[in-house]
Amino acid sequence: MTAPDHLPSAILAGVRERFEASTDFTVGLEEEYQLLDPATLALTNRFEDLVALADDAFRPRLAGELIASEVEFRTRAHPDFAAAARELVEGRLATLALADRLGICLGVSGVHPFSRWEDQRIIDTPHYARVEGDLGYIAWTNNTWSTHLHCGIRGADRAVRVSSAMRSVLPELLALSANSALFMGRVTRLHSTRTSVFVRSFPRCGVPDALGSWDEYADFVGLLERTGSIVEGTQIWWSVRPHHSFGTVEVRICDGQTEMGEALAVMALANACLARFCMAHDAGEPLPAHAGRLIEENLWRAQRHGLEGRMIDLDRGVERPTTAAVEALLEWSEPVHGPLGLTPFLAHVPVMLAEGNGAMRQVRRLQALDGDLRAVHAEVVERTRRSAEEALALVGAVTAR
Repeated sequence: MTAPDHLPSAILAGVRERFEASTDFTVGLEEEYQLLDPATLALTNRFEDLVALADDAFRPRLAGELIASEVEFRTRAHPDFAAAARELVEGRLATLALADRLGICLGVSGVHPFSRWEDQRIIDTPHYARVEGDLGYIAWTNNTWSTHLHCGIRGADRAVRVSSAMRSVLPELLALSANSALFMGRVTRLHSTRTSVFVRSFPRCGVPDALGSWDEYADFVGLLERTGSIVEGTQIWWSVRPHHSFGTVEVRICDGQTEMGEALAVMALANACLARFCMAHDAGEPLPAHAGRLIEENLWRAQRHGLEGRMIDLDRGVERPTTAAVEALLEWSEPVHGPLGLTPFLAHVPVMLAEGNGAMRQVRRLQALDGDLRAVHAEVVERTRRSAEEALALVGAVTAR
């Protein structure tokens, strides 16, 4: 007997209702930290030890991310970007304080420059046991660090359409955030090696197809569920996705950012793009639904060349400098900057366009330090802390207004 094609989805139970009740432009931010041996700056498997030091109030903000040499900090949901930014800065500093007590260091970059994946341990949770069991080598080698934005979008159909529109700007966000040029002891010639390690290897990852409605999305999830492809929604690792638990659209394309100001700038730009697409949707304007093969071409250019390359203008079919493409996003999204309080954070984007992203800085510093990878990563560790201390003044001034 053939099984019914459309049994109710357990994975999607209550999810549509969550989106219908969501509040526009609430914000949650996440970033992932490397746990490092202070003498060698190699990765060290101390996740459980670090979390055990946290008090009951802070512990829920920390989460495991596959390997025991990594920890993620997750802010609460906030009514606006500025409040989430403040908690992200304070959270990085609080996690650094735990690391100090434990006698280890923290660093942020998209990949680690020299630690071997064979030396990392998968953490003991049901979710990651399932990931390792399903993916094996692909899971073992996924030693990557990123930063994520959650943005509340009211309405299930609207969230799916805006999530699909965001596909077209993922390459610009990746190019701006690229921060993983050093890996396995060498310059990889990729600005975002993390994209190769994670996005290009995990199933159901990268740029999804454009979807026009919640029902279309739900049909796809239902297919995956009843064919045994997934047993939980978080096994859809797309670079932009509707998040079932929160009623948000989650942007997941960006490398982890060493510099706190750059983390806030990149996430503020992602937030601005989501809000601007919502504005266009609500005004009845058509949203982009570019072919995946064209977006993938730009994604490769972002992965390979970061801000130093060129991208295809997907509407006009011509090339332009990637810096010009990012500037165009800033200009196009400008109507939402002020209303959402994003302007102070986006002020750092032109600085990044002029001075370069994290990947460019890594390569420059490696040359200046005569190829000493540990010395380069020592600077990453120092700036992971110092830039968060410096950002306190920015987030304090903005949230005090």
